[in-house]
Amino acid sequence: MSHNQAIKKFIAIWLVGFFLLNPALSLGQSAEEENQAVRDLNSQIQAAKDRIKKVQEQQEVYGKAILKKQAEKATLANQLSILENRLAQAALDIESTRTEIDRTNLEIKKVNLEIEQKDQAITRQKEHIGSVIRLLQRQDDKSTLEIFLLKGTLNEFLNQVKYLEDINKEISRSLDELKKFKAELEARQKELKDKNQELTANQTELENKKFVLAADQQNKTYILDQTRSSEKEYQRLLNLARQEQQQAQADIVNLEKVARAKIQKISGQELQFNDAGFIWPVAKNIITAYFHDPDYPFRYIFEHPGVDIRAAQGSSVRAAASGYVAIAKDAGKGYSYIMIVHGDGLATVYGHVSRIFVAPDEYVVQGQAIALSGGTPGTNGAGRLTTGSHLHFEVRLNGLPVDPQEYLP
Repeated sequence: MSHNQAIKKFIAIWLVGFFLLNPALSLGQSAEEENQAVRDLNSQIQAAKDRIKKVQEQQEVYGKAILKKQAEKATLANQLSILENRLAQAALDIESTRTEIDRTNLEIKKVNLEIEQKDQAITRQKEHIGSVIRLLQRQDDKSTLEIFLLKGTLNEFLNQVKYLEDINKEISRSLDELKKFKAELEARQKELKDKNQELTANQTELENKKFVLAADQQNKTYILDQTRSSEKEYQRLLNLARQEQQQAQADIVNLEKVARAKIQKISGQELQFNDAGFIWPVAKNIITAYFHDPDYPFRYIFEHPGVDIRAAQGSSVRAAASGYVAIAKDAGKGYSYIMIVHGDGLATVYGHVSRIFVAPDEYVVQGQAIALSGGTPGTNGAGRLTTGSHLHFEVRLNGLPVDPQEYLP
C-alpha cells in the first residue's frame, strides 16, 4: 500500500470519526430547539389526557345518576332529572371527543416533527460520507496536511484500515436504522391520521346526540307545558301514552295477519319478497335509539321495538321494500304510523309520521315515498311522548319485532 493511499484512508478515518464522535454537528444547531418542541408537544398531549380523564370521571357521575333515576318510579321529577343528566352527559361526551381530537392532532404534529428530524439526520449522514469520498478522490498530490500527517509512521496509518472498515459498516447500519425508524414513524403518522378521522366522525355522532338531547329538552318543555308541573297530569299523560302504544302494538299484530290472509285469498299464494334486501327508509343517518335500547328514556313504559333514525321534521319516508300496506293510521296529534307487509314473513313499521301518502291495501314498491317524517312534540303524528324529530322504524319477522340493523344495508 502506497503512502498516498494510507494518507487517504487516514483522512477518511479522521473525517468520519470526527463526525461520529461529534453528534452535535451531525444533529445540527437546531437539534436542541427541535427537542424542546417535542417536549412542549408531549406536555400538551399529557395535559389533554388529563382533561379527558377528568371529563370521564364527571361522565360516570352523571351516568350513575341516570341509572338511579331510571330504576325509580316513573315520576315527573325523575323524568326531568333523567333528561337534565343526559343533556349534561352529552355535553361532556362532546367535550371529551373534541379534546381527543386536539390530542391526536398534537401527536400527529409531534410525529411529523420527528420524521423531519430523522430526514435531516439521514441527509446529513449522506453528505458526510459523500464529503469523505470526494476528499479521497482529490488526494492526487501531496498537500500540507499530507506532509503533516507523514510525520507519523506508515504502520500507524495501516493499523487504521480495519478501523475504517468497521466505521463504514457502522455508518451503513446507522443509515439503515434511521430509514427503518422513518418508515415506522410514517406508518404511525398514517395511523394517527386515521384515528383523527375516526374521532372526527365520533364528534359528528356526538353532535348528533347533542341535537337529539336538545330535542329532549324541547320535549321536557312540552311535558311541562302539558302537565303544568302537575304530577297527576304527568301520570295521566303516561297512561295515555302507554295505552296508545299498547293499542298500536295490538293493531300491528292483528292487522298483519288480516293482510296476509287477504293476499293469500286474492292471489292464491303467499306474498313473495321481490327485492334484493331492505333499503334505508330515510336518507342513511345516525341511529339515535337502538332496538331494546337500555337508555331509551321511556323504557319504563315499553321496550323499544325498533330503531329511531335521525330525520328532520318533514323528511321523505320511503318503503324499505316492496309490499302491501296493512296499516296507514293518521291519528292527528296522536301516534301515526304505517305498516307494510313483505314476503318471507317480514313486515316494516314507520312511526311518528306527520303526513301519509298511502292507504291500506295498496301495493307499494321499494323506494316509493309513503309519508313525511315527524316526531316533534305537539305536531301531527308525534304521539303523547316523543324524543324529537325522527323516524321510528321497526322490522318484524313472523309478527315479532327484530333488530332492524340486522336487515339494513
